[in-house]
Amino acid sequence: MKSRSKKIAAALAAVEAYMQDEYSAAAQIPPPPPPCVEPTAWALSARLDTMTGHRMMQFRAFSSIR
Repeated sequence: MKSRSKKIAAALAAVEAYMQDEYSAAAQIPPPPPPCVEPTAWALSARLDTMTGHRMMQFRAFSSIR
């Protein structure tokens, strides 16, 4: 019975040591960078116009220009 309690104590000590190592490793990870700045209304409008132009080219809307 003594060897069983020693094995249990050793297993619990190993788990505790593992948890402590994980906790100390997690504490060393730097915080994530701050989120990016939201794009302005002008930037969103320009992107929308660009995507619309690409779509028109894909639909060959400007084929009569050639």
